[in-house]
Amino acid sequence: MPVKSFPLMGLFLFLMGCVVSPTLSLDAKAREWGMTRKVIPGAEFRHVVYTHHFGQPRKTLHVYLDGDGSPWINRRWISRDPTPRNPLALRLMAQDSVPSVYLGRPCYHGLANDPPCTPQLWTYGRYSLRVVDSMAVALTHLLGADNFNELVLIGYSGGGALAMLLAERLPQTVAVVTIAGNLNPVAWARHHGYTSLWDSLNPSQQPPLNPVIFQLHLLGGRDQNILPSMVRPAVSRQKHAKLHLLADFDHVCCWWRIWPSVLAALHLRDHPMVSETMLSH
Repeated sequence: MPVKSFPLMGLFLFLMGCVVSPTLSLDAKAREWGMTRKVIPGAEFRHVVYTHHFGQPRKTLHVYLDGDGSPWINRRWISRDPTPRNPLALRLMAQDSVPSVYLGRPCYHGLANDPPCTPQLWTYGRYSLRVVDSMAVALTHLLGADNFNELVLIGYSGGGALAMLLAERLPQTVAVVTIAGNLNPVAWARHHGYTSLWDSLNPSQQPPLNPVIFQLHLLGGRDQNILPSMVRPAVSRQKHAKLHLLADFDHVCCWWRIWPSVLAALHLRDHPMVSETMLSH
């Protein structure tokens, strides 16, 4: 190796050492916001969860499901750690004053080397039956351990798909909220020219949810990732659901600004109140 390459190699190693993994970064944010980290069993997999306000005598549990994170690097290489680098769902949960849990997916949050994890579970099978079933078992464990009997499922981006898929499996579900939710992965992949998520379930092709479940679907008018044309058909099939479009919001910005108002409307199961909140932004 030429001598002149050593400074470059040293710089590369230095920069690599300065990079904080998404798992460690998310852990730090959770601690900063007063959350407690646990690892709980699912069906086939372990799940990292972060709990908040679990000491309160409440019967309802809010469950936050984050986006897909980084399954791929530059759309070419499979990521070794798909954990979200910008955990928006965690940030929203920090504003929630009722008992809440941030439920990690199989193989995320530093568990990618757990058996039987394979990259399939965060790439083409990120919404697969195995993933959904394991998350459902993990939630059932939390419900039983802490005596909750109602679930509110809150999903951001790809977490919106999982919220819909989990709701049909968990009879304790009383409400579903999606934020920029990927409710039709087939249409999403086709629009962006991505390889189909061929091993994943498609919420838009599942039977409608129980009509007693209150559904609130939020979407940004400037979102270039999830478009209204992908979401509207999926929402229109549901019995107690409404899509609210915020003209000046995109895929990331600025959901935390309205989150307290959304939570208040959610508590009352009040679509008109949500509409008023949307009009004020």
